[in-house]
Amino acid sequence: MAGTVVALFAHPDDEALLTGGTLAMLAAQGHRIVFVVATDGALGLASEELRSCDLAATRLVELEASARALGAAEVISLGHSDSGHGAELWGDPPGRRRFVTVPVDEVAAQVADIVRHEGAEVLISCDARGGYGHRDHIHVHQVGRRVRELTGVRLLEATAPREPLLRALRLVGRVRRFRNGFDPSEWEHAFTPRREITHRISIGRHLRDKQSAMRAHFSQTTGGESSGGRTLASVLRLPPVLSRLVLGREFFQEVGVDATPLRTAVFEVTR
Repeated sequence: MAGTVVALFAHPDDEALLTGGTLAMLAAQGHRIVFVVATDGALGLASEELRSCDLAATRLVELEASARALGAAEVISLGHSDSGHGAELWGDPPGRRRFVTVPVDEVAAQVADIVRHEGAEVLISCDARGGYGHRDHIHVHQVGRRVRELTGVRLLEATAPREPLLRALRLVGRVRRFRNGFDPSEWEHAFTPRREITHRISIGRHLRDKQSAMRAHFSQTTGGESSGGRTLASVLRLPPVLSRLVLGREFFQEVGVDATPLRTAVFEVTR
Protein backbone atom coordinates (compact mmCIF):
# COMPACT_ATOMS: atom_id res chain seq x y z
CA MET A 1 0.00 0.00 0.00
CA ALA A 2 1.42 3.36 -1.05
CA GLY A 3 2.21 5.99 1.56
CA THR A 4 3.44 9.57 1.76
CA VAL A 5 6.96 10.72 2.57
CA VAL A 6 7.81 14.29 3.52
CA ALA A 7 11.48 15.00 2.92
CA LEU A 8 12.80 18.02 4.84
CA PHE A 9 16.02 19.67 3.64
CA ALA A 10 17.98 22.78 4.55
CA HIS A 11 18.90 23.84 1.01
CA PRO A 12 18.09 23.08 -2.60
CA ASP A 13 20.47 20.21 -3.61
CA ASP A 14 20.50 18.53 -0.16
CA GLU A 15 17.87 16.10 -1.43
CA ALA A 16 20.03 14.77 -4.26
CA LEU A 17 23.31 13.49 -2.86
CA LEU A 18 22.25 11.51 0.23
CA THR A 19 18.62 10.64 -0.54
CA GLY A 20 17.97 11.05 -4.27
CA GLY A 21 18.01 7.37 -5.16
CA THR A 22 15.79 6.36 -2.26
CA LEU A 23 13.27 9.08 -3.03
CA ALA A 24 13.20 8.12 -6.73
CA MET A 25 12.69 4.47 -5.77
CA LEU A 26 9.84 5.33 -3.41
CA ALA A 27 8.17 7.50 -6.06
CA ALA A 28 8.47 4.69 -8.60
CA GLN A 29 6.80 2.35 -6.09
CA GLY A 30 3.81 4.68 -5.99
CA HIS A 31 4.52 6.61 -2.80
CA ARG A 32 3.80 10.35 -2.75
CA ILE A 33 6.99 12.36 -2.17
CA VAL A 34 6.80 15.93 -0.88
CA PHE A 35 9.93 18.09 -0.67
CA VAL A 36 10.11 20.75 2.03
CA VAL A 37 13.10 23.08 1.74
CA ALA A 38 13.85 25.38 4.67
CA THR A 39 16.08 28.01 3.03
CA ASP A 40 16.55 29.78 -0.27
CA GLY A 41 20.13 28.51 -0.68
CA ALA A 42 21.30 32.02 -1.54
CA LEU A 43 24.69 31.55 0.16
CA GLY A 44 25.55 28.40 -1.78
CA LEU A 45 29.04 28.14 -3.24
CA ALA A 46 28.20 29.18 -6.79
CA SER A 47 30.33 31.17 -9.21
CA GLU A 48 30.60 34.93 -8.75
CA GLU A 49 28.55 35.46 -11.91
CA LEU A 50 25.65 33.42 -10.53
CA ARG A 51 25.97 34.93 -7.06
CA SER A 52 25.70 38.43 -8.52
CA CYS A 53 22.30 37.54 -9.98
CA ASP A 54 19.31 36.16 -8.06
CA LEU A 55 20.91 32.93 -6.89
CA ALA A 56 17.95 32.09 -4.66
CA ALA A 57 15.58 32.13 -7.65
CA THR A 58 18.02 30.04 -9.69
CA ARG A 59 18.28 27.46 -6.96
CA LEU A 60 14.52 27.12 -6.61
CA VAL A 61 14.24 26.45 -10.35
CA GLU A 62 16.99 23.85 -9.98
CA LEU A 63 15.13 22.21 -7.10
CA GLU A 64 11.97 21.96 -9.19
CA ALA A 65 13.99 20.23 -11.92
CA SER A 66 15.49 17.86 -9.37
CA ALA A 67 12.01 17.08 -8.02
CA ARG A 68 10.84 16.15 -11.53
CA ALA A 69 13.87 13.88 -11.99
CA LEU A 70 13.12 12.09 -8.71
CA GLY A 71 9.36 11.89 -9.18
CA ALA A 72 8.42 14.17 -6.29
CA ALA A 73 4.81 15.31 -6.33
CA GLU A 74 5.27 18.71 -4.69
CA VAL A 75 7.93 21.18 -3.55
CA ILE A 76 7.21 23.46 -0.58
CA SER A 77 9.57 26.29 0.37
CA LEU A 78 9.48 27.57 3.96
CA GLY A 79 11.13 30.79 2.77
CA HIS A 80 13.89 31.24 5.35
CA SER A 81 17.28 32.73 4.47
CA ASP A 82 20.35 30.56 4.03
CA SER A 83 22.59 30.83 7.12
CA GLY A 84 25.79 29.96 5.28
CA HIS A 85 28.63 27.71 6.39
CA GLY A 86 31.73 28.93 8.17
CA ALA A 87 32.78 30.92 11.19
CA GLU A 88 30.74 34.02 10.36
CA LEU A 89 26.94 34.15 10.61
CA TRP A 90 25.76 37.04 8.49
CA GLY A 91 23.06 39.36 9.75
CA ASP A 92 19.47 38.85 8.67
CA PRO A 93 18.54 40.24 5.25
CA PRO A 94 15.94 43.04 5.25
CA GLY A 95 12.58 41.70 6.36
CA ARG A 96 13.80 38.09 6.63
CA ARG A 97 15.63 35.80 9.06
CA ARG A 98 18.55 33.45 8.76
CA PHE A 99 17.23 29.94 9.26
CA VAL A 100 19.29 29.20 12.38
CA THR A 101 17.84 32.27 14.10
CA VAL A 102 14.28 30.98 13.68
CA PRO A 103 13.19 29.04 16.79
CA VAL A 104 12.98 25.26 16.36
CA ASP A 105 9.39 25.22 17.61
CA GLU A 106 8.32 27.80 15.04
CA VAL A 107 9.75 25.84 12.10
CA ALA A 108 8.57 22.53 13.54
CA ALA A 109 5.03 23.85 13.70
CA GLN A 110 5.22 24.69 9.98
CA VAL A 111 6.51 21.24 9.08
CA ALA A 112 4.13 19.44 11.44
CA ASP A 113 1.21 21.11 9.69
CA ILE A 114 2.51 19.77 6.36
CA VAL A 115 3.00 16.27 7.79
CA ARG A 116 -0.55 16.25 9.15
CA HIS A 117 -2.06 17.73 5.97
CA GLU A 118 -0.31 15.12 3.84
CA GLY A 119 -1.04 12.25 6.22
CA ALA A 120 2.64 11.37 5.94
CA GLU A 121 3.89 8.10 7.37
CA VAL A 122 7.57 9.03 7.09
CA LEU A 123 9.60 12.20 7.57
CA ILE A 124 13.13 12.27 6.19
CA SER A 125 15.49 14.75 7.82
CA CYS A 126 19.19 15.25 8.62
CA ASP A 127 21.45 13.49 11.11
CA ALA A 128 22.53 14.98 14.45
CA ARG A 129 25.86 16.20 13.13
CA GLY A 130 24.36 17.97 10.17
CA GLY A 131 26.38 15.66 7.93
CA TYR A 132 29.59 17.66 7.76
CA GLY A 133 28.51 20.18 10.39
CA HIS A 134 26.59 22.81 8.40
CA ARG A 135 24.61 24.94 10.86
CA ASP A 136 21.46 24.80 8.73
CA HIS A 137 21.62 21.00 8.55
CA ILE A 138 21.92 20.77 12.33
CA HIS A 139 18.91 23.08 12.67
CA VAL A 140 16.93 20.84 10.29
CA HIS A 141 17.87 17.86 12.46
CA GLN A 142 16.52 19.62 15.55
CA VAL A 143 13.35 20.58 13.71
CA GLY A 144 12.84 17.00 12.51
CA ARG A 145 13.13 15.66 16.06
CA ARG A 146 10.56 18.18 17.28
CA VAL A 147 8.18 17.33 14.42
CA ARG A 148 8.35 13.68 15.46
CA GLU A 149 7.39 14.67 19.01
CA LEU A 150 4.46 16.73 17.72
CA THR A 151 3.08 14.23 15.20
CA GLY A 152 4.43 10.75 15.98
CA VAL A 153 5.63 10.40 12.37
CA ARG A 154 8.39 7.88 11.62
CA LEU A 155 11.64 9.85 11.35
CA LEU A 156 14.53 8.68 9.18
CA GLU A 157 17.66 10.85 9.27
CA ALA A 158 19.76 10.81 6.12
CA THR A 159 23.42 10.16 6.80
CA ALA A 160 26.49 8.17 5.73
CA PRO A 161 28.69 5.67 7.60
CA ARG A 162 31.53 7.63 9.15
CA GLU A 163 34.31 5.03 9.08
CA PRO A 164 34.60 4.34 5.32
CA LEU A 165 34.19 8.04 4.63
CA LEU A 166 37.11 8.86 6.92
CA ARG A 167 39.28 6.22 5.26
CA ALA A 168 38.48 7.68 1.84
CA LEU A 169 39.15 11.24 2.98
CA ARG A 170 42.52 10.29 4.44
CA LEU A 171 43.49 8.80 1.11
CA VAL A 172 42.32 11.95 -0.68
CA GLY A 173 44.33 14.03 1.79
CA ARG A 174 47.51 12.34 0.58
CA VAL A 175 46.95 13.45 -3.00
CA ARG A 176 48.80 16.70 -3.57
CA ARG A 177 46.17 18.42 -5.72
CA PHE A 178 43.55 18.00 -2.98
CA ARG A 179 45.63 19.16 -0.02
CA ASN A 180 45.12 22.94 -0.09
CA GLY A 181 44.50 23.12 3.64
CA PHE A 182 42.40 19.96 3.69
CA ASP A 183 42.37 18.22 7.08
CA PRO A 184 40.56 14.84 7.33
CA SER A 185 40.55 15.10 11.13
CA GLU A 186 37.85 17.79 10.81
CA TRP A 187 35.52 14.97 9.67
CA GLU A 188 36.13 12.61 12.60
CA HIS A 189 32.76 13.50 14.10
CA ALA A 190 30.86 13.90 10.83
CA PHE A 191 27.85 11.82 9.82
CA THR A 192 27.07 8.63 11.81
CA PRO A 193 29.05 5.65 13.16
CA ARG A 194 28.26 2.53 11.16
CA ARG A 195 26.86 0.73 14.24
CA GLU A 196 24.06 3.33 14.58
CA ILE A 197 22.78 3.12 11.01
CA THR A 198 19.41 1.40 10.71
CA HIS A 199 18.78 1.46 6.94
CA ARG A 200 21.06 0.75 3.99
CA ILE A 201 19.17 1.22 0.73
CA SER A 202 20.57 -0.09 -2.57
CA ILE A 203 19.17 2.25 -5.19
CA GLY A 204 19.89 0.06 -8.24
CA ARG A 205 18.45 1.39 -11.46
CA HIS A 206 17.51 4.68 -9.77
CA LEU A 207 21.17 5.78 -9.77
CA ARG A 208 20.51 7.57 -13.07
CA ASP A 209 17.57 9.44 -11.53
CA LYS A 210 19.83 10.49 -8.66
CA GLN A 211 22.52 11.69 -11.05
CA SER A 212 19.93 13.63 -13.04
CA ALA A 213 18.80 15.34 -9.84
CA MET A 214 22.39 16.20 -8.99
CA ARG A 215 22.98 17.65 -12.47
CA ALA A 216 19.87 19.78 -12.08
CA HIS A 217 21.73 21.79 -9.43
CA PHE A 218 24.12 23.29 -11.97
CA SER A 219 24.87 26.39 -9.89
CA GLN A 220 26.43 24.23 -7.19
CA THR A 221 29.01 22.80 -9.59
CA THR A 222 30.46 26.23 -10.38
CA GLY A 223 32.06 27.40 -7.13
CA GLY A 224 35.59 26.24 -7.92
CA GLU A 225 38.50 25.61 -5.59
CA SER A 226 38.57 29.23 -4.45
CA SER A 227 35.16 28.64 -2.88
CA GLY A 228 36.23 25.48 -1.12
CA GLY A 229 35.68 23.08 -4.01
CA ARG A 230 32.42 21.52 -5.10
CA THR A 231 31.55 18.04 -3.86
CA LEU A 232 28.69 17.83 -6.37
CA ALA A 233 30.93 18.57 -9.35
CA SER A 234 33.58 16.09 -8.18
CA VAL A 235 31.06 13.28 -7.67
CA LEU A 236 29.44 13.87 -11.05
CA ARG A 237 32.83 13.41 -12.72
CA LEU A 238 33.35 9.93 -11.27
CA PRO A 239 33.65 7.10 -13.83
CA PRO A 240 30.67 4.68 -13.93
CA VAL A 241 32.25 1.97 -11.76
CA LEU A 242 33.13 4.46 -9.01
CA SER A 243 29.75 6.17 -9.32
CA ARG A 244 28.00 2.92 -8.52
CA LEU A 245 30.35 2.33 -5.60
CA VAL A 246 30.05 5.83 -4.11
CA LEU A 247 26.43 6.67 -4.97
CA GLY A 248 24.74 3.30 -5.22
CA ARG A 249 23.72 2.97 -1.57
CA GLU A 250 22.06 5.43 0.78
CA PHE A 251 21.93 5.34 4.56
CA PHE A 252 19.51 6.39 7.27
CA GLN A 253 19.18 6.30 11.03
CA GLU A 254 15.58 5.81 12.12
CA VAL A 255 14.87 7.43 15.46
CA GLY A 256 13.65 5.06 18.15
CA VAL A 257 14.55 1.91 16.21
CA ASP A 258 17.32 -0.61 16.96
CA ALA A 259 20.16 -0.75 14.44
CA THR A 260 19.92 -4.54 14.31
CA PRO A 261 18.77 -5.96 11.99
CA LEU A 262 19.97 -3.59 9.26
CA ARG A 263 16.96 -2.73 7.10
CA THR A 264 17.08 -2.54 3.32
CA ALA A 265 13.77 -0.76 2.60
CA VAL A 266 11.96 2.28 3.98
CA PHE A 267 8.58 0.55 3.79
CA GLU A 268 8.77 -3.14 4.63
CA VAL A 269 6.56 -5.30 2.44
CA THR A 270 4.02 -7.30 4.44
CA ARG A 271 2.11 -10.25 3.04
